[in-house]
Amino acid sequence: MFGNWLKTSLLMAGIVALFGVIGSLLGGVQGMLLALAFGGAMNVFAYWNSDKMVLRMYNAREVDEASSPYLFNMVRELAGRAGLPMPRVYIIDEAQPNAFATGRNPENAAVAATTGILQMLSQRELRGVMAHELAHVQHRDILISTISATMAGAISALANFAVFFGGRDSEGRPANPLAGILVALLAPLAASLIQMAISRSREFEADRGGAEISGDPLALADALTKIDAYARGIPMEAAEAHPETAQMMIMNPLSGSGLAGLFSTHPATAERVARLRQMSR
Repeated sequence: MFGNWLKTSLLMAGIVALFGVIGSLLGGVQGMLLALAFGGAMNVFAYWNSDKMVLRMYNAREVDEASSPYLFNMVRELAGRAGLPMPRVYIIDEAQPNAFATGRNPENAAVAATTGILQMLSQRELRGVMAHELAHVQHRDILISTISATMAGAISALANFAVFFGGRDSEGRPANPLAGILVALLAPLAASLIQMAISRSREFEADRGGAEISGDPLALADALTKIDAYARGIPMEAAEAHPETAQMMIMNPLSGSGLAGLFSTHPATAERVARLRQMSR
């Protein structure tokens, strides 16, 4: 638990520092101070509201035992096995098979699954996926992924703002157009690298923890194999519109490949499956 709080603190500090660098490039000392204040305020806002924002981005609808007994009862059984409070349960109307967990702590957690994953996976495979998401809750790293998604989006927006509304000279032209362009290109990349450094190790740990919660490592291995085979060919519009949230999913929902794969927040599926199969032996 202490390790994840340390990661969260480092993440927040890194993001605020990035805000400061952008502000300094755009407006000197005054710009840096304003950006640092904005970054600090965004961190506080993200801590309390980022889970609601992400669920709203995906138009997730909350379900209960009456409206979705299959999923709700599965999550309740697994939460009991993990010794966790019952999280809120959401369904996302997307054909791509995927799922994620969010919230600032286990007492305020939520798990979400797409309609695609509910239709595609067997009960055993879906149980493995939901156990993986509850492992994220159990490890208390859902705050890290949710805050990093929100802050990365804010940095991208600030970087784009910098291109059009950066410092101006007496004639109304950008005082440093090259700096604005570099900020627009490099700031989102830096935010993505921060996300990537944290997210890849989290996925391996959640795979291991999910296998322990469900008691069936091969169920998650089979689910990951099936999701990987289908997810790439089925676009998810909400994820494409908000790529900073991709690292929250059990599988990368973005359609990009090639160079984009170098900056993927998810480890290779084959390696994840191999580790799970090793656990089963």
